Amino acid sequence: MIIFPAIDIKDGACVRLRQGDYDTAHKVAEDPQQTAGSFAESGAQWIHMVDLDGAKAKHPVNSEVFLRVVETGLRVEVGGGVRTLADVEFYLSHGISRVILGSVALYDPQLVRDCVQRWGEQIAVGIDARNGKVAAEGWTQTSEVDYIELAKQMEEAGVKYIIFTDISKDGMLAGPNLEQLDALNRAVSCDVVASGGIANLQNIKDLCGLGLYGAICGKSLYSGSLDLKEAIAAAQGEK
Repeated sequence: MIIFPAIDIKDGACVRLRQGDYDTAHKVAEDPQQTAGSFAESGAQWIHMVDLDGAKAKHPVNSEVFLRVVETGLRVEVGGGVRTLADVEFYLSHGISRVILGSVALYDPQLVRDCVQRWGEQIAVGIDARNGKVAAEGWTQTSEVDYIELAKQMEEAGVKYIIFTDISKDGMLAGPNLEQLDALNRAVSCDVVASGGIANLQNIKDLCGLGLYGAICGKSLYSGSLDLKEAIAAAQGEK
């Protein structure tokens, strides 16, 4: 299983939220590039980055930050505010390894199909759910669409990677939603990445036990409840 350390960007700074609430944003690190470099030194190969401002603005806002992180040598996946083919092309043509489509998967599935047809496995879809229903627009809106229903639609569109977040778990350090993740992983052939709530090494082992492709770790790394080197070792050892 791949461990994706996470950096969320708001106003150019590294921040974390609680349950997606922008009012809870607090800075967890000074410099995104330096923070990413420390993750690379700990053995990370990938980094998961989110443009929080972009998610609200519905267009990329902090792209310069993400392009600087590419210079660390990490493979960077980016989401937040990606709404057009031009947005995707910009990122992928400037060294970003994978682009995450979020809200557009709900509102414009044809765009997802077009992106997958053009860029294949460089496209991932982020499905964020509140009580099993898909949320969008920086988690400010909740639909009536079931998260597994949307995942099956994305599978049919050719999407290879799905990043699933239970919003109630995000930033809470209370453990991931293993039940929903297991149900999703069994329902689709896509590679599933767990996001939200991962607090410690046992959580990593539990996710490995589900046979997931990856796990995104954010607040646990900044708070010190999870050591990145140990997490990577555990994830590789459970293959």
